[in-house]
Formats: sequence, C-alpha cells, structure tokens
Amino acid sequence: MADQDQGIRVEIYNHVYHLRSAADEEHLRQLASAVDGTMRALAEKTLTVDSLRLAVLAALHFADQYERLKQRFNKLNGIVSEKSLEFGEALDSVRKMKPID
Repeated sequence: MADQDQGIRVEIYNHVYHLRSAADEEHLRQLASAVDGTMRALAEKTLTVDSLRLAVLAALHFADQYERLKQRFNKLNGIVSEKSLEFGEALDSVRKMKPID
C-alpha cells in the first residue's frame, strides 16, 4: 500500500505526477500506465501533441468504456435475476410435488 504521506511518483505523457492515495501502489501505477498508453495511442491516431486535448480524449475513451461496461453489467444482472427467479419457481414446484414411494 502506498504511504499516504510519501505518495508515489508516476509519469503520464512525459509529465511527472506525485500521487497520494490509500489505494495499492501497484494499482495506481497500472492506472497511470493505462492513461499514458491511451494518450500515446490517441496522439499517434490524431497527430495531436497537446497534452490537455489528449487528456480530454483519453477521459472520453475511459468514460465510454465505463458506460459500455455498466450497460453490459446491467443487462447481465437482469438476466441473472430473471434466471434466479425461474430457478426459484422450479424449486418451489419440485417441493410441492408428492414424493414417489
């Protein structure tokens, strides 16, 4: 775990940032690496070097991913709820059956 007083040093798109968080240090490094990689990929695709513009595009990319995953989660959660209800009804009908002797 990162020492909140010390923080950790990460580099994103040639800028150094000192982060303080209760989150795991490795997790923060992975997040910083994902942001850096996304910004660099966007810079290649858009031929943009403006770090602010790239940061906004990266934020939009991550927001899009988040929304797509949230929609998928909600859809899957609905399917699981529906199947659980069906399974519960099937169990209830089995319980009501008379045992065969």
